[in-house]
Amino acid sequence: MTEAQIFSAVREIVADKLGIPEEEIQLDSDFIEDLGADSLYLNEIVYELEEEFSIRVPDEAFESLRTVGQAVTFIHARVQEP
Repeated sequence: MTEAQIFSAVREIVADKLGIPEEEIQLDSDFIEDLGADSLYLNEIVYELEEEFSIRVPDEAFESLRTVGQAVTFIHARVQEP
């Protein structure tokens, strides 16, 4: 799975959870500062990402994922190629 494919899926999940248009979500978008996510939304987003990509996001990694791009890179490093 390419980073572009991951970004597309992440963008869709974030837009759905936060109720914002996908076009507003960029790789450099900060979940809190730019997209207005609070800790509850972040937990929901991480849960959806874990389900979508069959990965586990440890608490220490969760706290370091501030931007959409960081989340995409994190997921890309853990998703197995088909």
